[in-house]
Parts: sequence; structure tokens; C-alpha cells
Amino acid sequence: MGVIVEKKKPLTLVLTLDEKNQKILLGMKKRGFGSNKFNGFGGKLEPGETVIQAAHRELEEEAMIRAVDMDKIGINLFTFENDPVALEVHVFRSTQFQGTPTETEEMRPEWFSYDMIPFDSMWADDRLWFPLFLKGQHFLGEFHFSEDQKRILEQDLRSVSQVPDEYDLSQRKLA
Repeated sequence: MGVIVEKKKPLTLVLTLDEKNQKILLGMKKRGFGSNKFNGFGGKLEPGETVIQAAHRELEEEAMIRAVDMDKIGINLFTFENDPVALEVHVFRSTQFQGTPTETEEMRPEWFSYDMIPFDSMWADDRLWFPLFLKGQHFLGEFHFSEDQKRILEQDLRSVSQVPDEYDLSQRKLA
């Protein structure tokens, strides 16, 4: 099945954890791509920005908090039927932050217990890779979605010892 990928677009996703209380901070996306879904905080890189710089900036813009620690835990590569551009999402984990999560024009932050994560109001792939994320396990994922972005048609998720700087398209399992 797969899809021919002509190029990829790097994006960031930051998930903040309160490990002591076993809670995760998610945001209800209020507009744009992924609206009306809970997700982490992140988005596009600005010109000249590194992935880690974009992750810090997006977390601050969308949740009004500043990560003290930020570790890259995985990369998810998303493809969609009839779209030659893959989304290469660099997933970061943060367990310490400064500030108070505050609603912005784009996101409404909310804490959830690990056992109450609202997967039915999230992207379909989240329930697959979140268990690895919550354990602090590094991963690489590929998810091929239907054109309407509602169904995963194919997926490959694997633990890795180290997360690469970028997703090597020649190593795709769903090509």
C-alpha cells in the first residue's frame, strides 16, 4: 500500500509529564490542522530554526510554559493517501517546566492521569506509541492514514536504542 514520498516536512511535538502524580499535559487544538483533538504542543519550524529550538518556542507559544528539560524520545513519520509530502514529527518529552499552563488562541491545556488519557479525542496513532513514550522508551513510527485522516491504513512502530536526527526515508518499512 504505502505512498510515494517526494519530500518530508519536519514538525515538533512536546509532551509534558508530571511523573510524580502520573499526569500528562495535553492541549485541545482550537484551530488549524488537528483542530478539536487533544495533542501535545508543537508545530512547524521557522526559517533558520533547529528542531529543538522550534520545540521550545512552540511549547511556550501554545501553553505559555518553558521546558527546563527536553529529551527527544521519538520520530513519527505520517503519510496520507494522495499526498506526496510526509510529516516528520520529532517527539519530545519534558518533565520539568517553568510557568503555569495557560490557554492561548491555539490550544487549551489540560492535565490527564495516565489512565485517563482521552484517546478517543486524539489522533488514532497516539494510542499506539503513547505506551512507549510513557515508559521513556525511544521509538520510530510510521503511520499511513486515509485521505480523510481518520483511519490508519498501515503502521510500523519499533523501539530503538537511539533516536536519529531525522527519519531516513530509505529505511521506511511502509514504502
